Amino acid sequence: MKQTVVLYPGAGGSHVAAMTELANVFLKHGYDVTMVLVEPPFKSSDSGATAIERIAASNPSISFHVLPPLPPPDFAAAGNKNPFVLMFQLLLEYNELLEAFLRSIPRKRLHSVVLDMFCIHALDVCVKLGVPVYTFFASGASCLSVLTQFPALIAGRETGLKEIGDTPLDFLGVPPMPASHIIKELLEHPEDEMCKILTNMWKRNTETMGVLVNTFESLESRAVQSLRDPLCVPGRTLPPIYCVGPLVGEGAKDGEGAERNECLAWLDSQPDRSVVFLCFGSKGTVSAEQLKEIAVGLERSGQRFLWSVRTPAGSQDAKKYLEVRAEPDLDELMPEGFLERTKDRGLVIKSWAPQVDVLRHRATGAFVTHCGWNSVLEAVSAGVPMLCWPLEAEQKMNKVCMTEEMGVAVELDGYMAGFVKADEVEAKVRLVIEGEDGRQLRARVAARKEEAEAALEEGGASRAAFVQFLLDVENIGEQVGE
Repeated sequence: MKQTVVLYPGAGGSHVAAMTELANVFLKHGYDVTMVLVEPPFKSSDSGATAIERIAASNPSISFHVLPPLPPPDFAAAGNKNPFVLMFQLLLEYNELLEAFLRSIPRKRLHSVVLDMFCIHALDVCVKLGVPVYTFFASGASCLSVLTQFPALIAGRETGLKEIGDTPLDFLGVPPMPASHIIKELLEHPEDEMCKILTNMWKRNTETMGVLVNTFESLESRAVQSLRDPLCVPGRTLPPIYCVGPLVGEGAKDGEGAERNECLAWLDSQPDRSVVFLCFGSKGTVSAEQLKEIAVGLERSGQRFLWSVRTPAGSQDAKKYLEVRAEPDLDELMPEGFLERTKDRGLVIKSWAPQVDVLRHRATGAFVTHCGWNSVLEAVSAGVPMLCWPLEAEQKMNKVCMTEEMGVAVELDGYMAGFVKADEVEAKVRLVIEGEDGRQLRARVAARKEEAEAALEEGGASRAAFVQFLLDVENIGEQVGE
């Protein structure tokens, strides 16, 4: 009898994508996989709904189960409340429906439940049912280490961390972290509603039977060791940490030529490692003024570029996630004559790009990224050096580790002020594509790519960690059975 693993990735497109790669590892080991989804409570440009549909269509071996939809929150009536607070409250209400679904699977068939970091409240359901339950942390070990140590850092504080600005904070296992680079919502007063929700969530993430992390040990060895150190959270033993990554997509299979994206055909005609790829992820947007500034920098640099552009958001706070934005009007967003003047060496595409395929293309030489973790791993796995332009969430924390610990990137100065000047774009793009510093950076990333491949090979560290995880579940299952 085949056993079933249930994955619960919550509602974000990028989290579903990473968990889909985890699902494929379970399938290779002979398990059935059911991914439980929640209907996004709003259809916006950033809800990830289309991304999730694309993922489901291209992964027929995984069964997707959508929980019956609950009434969505009234975002409009919530005033200044952060939409994420309402989202968390909604996910909490789904616990009953999740429990009913898990009860419908014969207990002997149910191998384990793996929860996304944002669905950790479902831990209560699994404990109640006596099912082995694990966390899947879709970001890196460095981020996990900081967030695991965070609750103790703010315990008893009378003021929010935003008052200390760029003061570096010392965490085990990571470079000194400027307070300003921590997730924005965590910088508020410790009693702030969103800060409390997140702090509790990070604490509970390590209260499961173990944490599967989308990384490979040699990329973040100090951070991984810190999570095994008794000093990480004094007075508490953390569960096992399993580094099972990099879990990244395969890209298009050969033979899918009919649907080959136009940008890949364009890359085919460019020289090796000559193109800068700019893409800010599924949710990242910059202002109209900033788009024009990037264009000026790219034009002046003289370098080839492939640029995925999205329509700027109407607001800069969390409410932007509720917006429905039209396709970008490139003639309006770009400087006058820019597209015509650069048409022989640049391609600007509207919104979605097949990122894995672009990064793996021989012509791609550098990647301007928002430092979302999926993007970081995709670039490392493809051996492409990065220029960091973090925007939100944990991306600034990732940037510190990418530039100072992993050695796979350089930063674009100005990201903290919210505006990167054309001169900086021009200088850094040239540095990475043409300069000696860029050559050294490329060599470091090439070495990381080899480490990533080794980790996933038979007998490699990430393969071994996954096998160990399966053994541990089996032992726990026997104990629960007794």
